[in-house]
Amino acid sequence: MEKTDPRWLDESRIKSCGNVFVDLGFDPAEAEVMMLRARVMRRMAQKLKENGWTQVEAARRLGVTQPRISRIVKGKTEDFSLDMLLTLAARAGLRPELRLAS
Repeated sequence: MEKTDPRWLDESRIKSCGNVFVDLGFDPAEAEVMMLRARVMRRMAQKLKENGWTQVEAARRLGVTQPRISRIVKGKTEDFSLDMLLTLAARAGLRPELRLAS
């Protein structure tokens, strides 16, 4: 999109509810799980980088294939269950916790 496109001049804003998936129209319960998966993936990608692991090395250490690690790094949330992400996070040396707020 070029800066001459009139959409660049549109200053209207829509206030977010705080969960992009709800904003996109997903069911609120499903959106919460999607947000959790996104957060775990982002933290895992950070941890892999902190460890200095290549994708091949991370795959070997976590017991998955390199393409699976690539999908984590790229944030492909639809390719992983929350359960699998928490398992991989633990294998990467993270300590997943679950807290439920009311």
